[in-house]
Amino acid sequence: MNDIIYLVPALGLVGLLYTFWRFNWVSNQPTGDENMQKLSGYIADGAIAFLKAEWKILAYFAIPTAILLFWLGSDEGTPDHPIHSSPVIALAFLIGAVFSATAGYIGMRVATKANVRTAQAARTSLAKALEVSFTGGSVMGMGVAGLAILGLGGLFIVFYQMFAAGHELTSVEMKKAIEVLAGFSLGAESIALFARVGGGIYTKAADVGADLVGKVEAGIPEDDVRNPATIADNVGDNVGDVAGMGADLFGSYVATILATMVLGQEIQVTDNVGGFSPVILPMLIAGVGLLASLVSTFFVRISSETASVQNALNLGNWLSIAITFVSSYFLVHHLLPDTLNLRGFEFTSNGVFLAIIVGLVVGALMSAITEYYTAMGKRPVLSIIEKSGTGHATNIIGGLAVGMESTVLPILVLAAGIIFSYKFAGLYGVSIAAAGMMATTAMQLAIDAFGPIADNAGGIAEMSQLPSEVRGRTDNLDAVGNTTAATGKGFAIASAALTSLALFAAFVGIAGIKAIDIYKADVLAGLFVGGMIPFIFSALCISAVGKAAMEMVNEVRRQFREIPGIMEYKAEPEYEKCVAISTQASIRQMILPGAIALISPVLVGFTFGPEVLGGMLAGVTVSGVLMGMFQSNAGGAWDNAKKSFEKGVQIDGVTYYKKSEPHKASVTGDTVGDPFKDTSGPSMNILIKLMSIVSLVIAPYIAVKSDASVGQKELQKIEKTAVKVVKISTSNKS
Repeated sequence: MNDIIYLVPALGLVGLLYTFWRFNWVSNQPTGDENMQKLSGYIADGAIAFLKAEWKILAYFAIPTAILLFWLGSDEGTPDHPIHSSPVIALAFLIGAVFSATAGYIGMRVATKANVRTAQAARTSLAKALEVSFTGGSVMGMGVAGLAILGLGGLFIVFYQMFAAGHELTSVEMKKAIEVLAGFSLGAESIALFARVGGGIYTKAADVGADLVGKVEAGIPEDDVRNPATIADNVGDNVGDVAGMGADLFGSYVATILATMVLGQEIQVTDNVGGFSPVILPMLIAGVGLLASLVSTFFVRISSETASVQNALNLGNWLSIAITFVSSYFLVHHLLPDTLNLRGFEFTSNGVFLAIIVGLVVGALMSAITEYYTAMGKRPVLSIIEKSGTGHATNIIGGLAVGMESTVLPILVLAAGIIFSYKFAGLYGVSIAAAGMMATTAMQLAIDAFGPIADNAGGIAEMSQLPSEVRGRTDNLDAVGNTTAATGKGFAIASAALTSLALFAAFVGIAGIKAIDIYKADVLAGLFVGGMIPFIFSALCISAVGKAAMEMVNEVRRQFREIPGIMEYKAEPEYEKCVAISTQASIRQMILPGAIALISPVLVGFTFGPEVLGGMLAGVTVSGVLMGMFQSNAGGAWDNAKKSFEKGVQIDGVTYYKKSEPHKASVTGDTVGDPFKDTSGPSMNILIKLMSIVSLVIAPYIAVKSDASVGQKELQKIEKTAVKVVKISTSNKS
């Protein structure tokens, strides 16, 4: 294998060095007055308390799972049906889990530092506030991408030396190395699911509780210091939208690269890197995407109070895509030979590059379409505002309609992306398209994480009773942040669909099945069961938010009732009790949804075999993608419809502001949309990828079982045939 592979972990280290440098820059920014620092301290302490409680529970899951993987990895199969794995897969799983948790921790730490510093910067100018909040987001983006590339590249080198040194890419030894590497992705996605679901339950329980009692019943502002749930609400922004999102995209990033590597391992080529170009290429694309994102962060700037924050973020995003596009051309033509072949499908290096372009275009279009359906001033959000004029019910109807409509164009774009990427380079083209889409994850995550930081900054400004122009600047950032958060989720679900298809193709190859025949009753049953799983998963997540929110509402009402002087600013609410409610509820309620994602493939695979499991994966992928888009977009549109009332909206020629009846209807819609967009919706992409990765890891074991059962059936057929022959022979003799 060529020394170019060592460039991969080196690029990861570059991302981590940038992370350290910009983290220190954020830390050195002014923190404001003593009251602002105190409020920020409450938020940071609550976030750390949640992560410690979550990590304790996750340790109870990770250690037994690692032991199980160690035991499975020790099974070498039979001479006729060998299993290409190793007990080392348990170590890879634990490293993936630790890296995923670390990615979330980095984002949470910088966000809790950047929030108060953004609020202080907003006292100076909008430009300075954007610089601080976006730099905080870029620390998270680069940290996540750097850890992913360092982990994958470093472990690939180690496992190659352990299992396949001196062997060809298509050898069984390399197959073993890649199978063990899949444990890293399994660990990353497992922690990501719990982090996303747990963080989402936490943040929305606090948000819904704060909104219903504070804004609707008491009539006080959203982030009023008198509201006991407001600290828990701000903590939730960090543990859900930042730490959860960091772990989420870390897992997505790793799974996308791994899926391409698994398929690439089947391609035999003669090239300049010892025949390893099909597996090295996706890692290097991720590396240059990280560098492209790093360079582009320096162009996200505005020069005046009236400049468009959205345009500044778009500039950084498009620049990172353009740099990745150009770099990918040279990488593809330097590494790959002119022609390649995967499972009988012949394609060219030009086809691979075109597939990467497809991935970049699909990602850009998905972001643009999601922005249209969730941004202020666009038809979908305006339609929800209009329906708010006739009450709460019509607001809900309007939001649901927007969410359902918003699935049409993204699915058509995704379908076209699958068709064209396959046409250009087969299954490898589909997976490399996903890798191209995810290459600029660092920039996507920087844009995404900037929103919760700005939201927290607005909360601190409100609670500290800073001048109105300060809150105006933070609201400007927050409104854009709502849209970027929605576009980030659209981007993530699109990449998850392509990645799951690539993982599915890898699973089919390892499991030894040629096709999924839905004419078979058990396969069709598996398809329907898979389609159902995102619904029960969403139901559990939303129900958990509802239960926790009820506890929060009762606690806030109790404090308003029993603590005299809160409304007159004479007594401080008991913030810690609300933080404890969200923490305990989220930790308790995240276990069952996570268990469904992890256990379902194992039960179906070992009970019914790989073909039925393949049917279930197909069902969960299609249903999950649609559910993810619908929920995320509906929630984002409801949120921005509510925020539109802050500057005033016109309904039938009348202008309405906050505290009006239409605004109250919009608050109800936003409350319904909160668990949609921040809990169950964004969890869909992890759900479908995690189930695919679990299936990939167990594929060698159920393939052995399937082959054995097929052999038994063939033996029974032979016995029946022999009996018939004997009978015919006997009758002829007679």
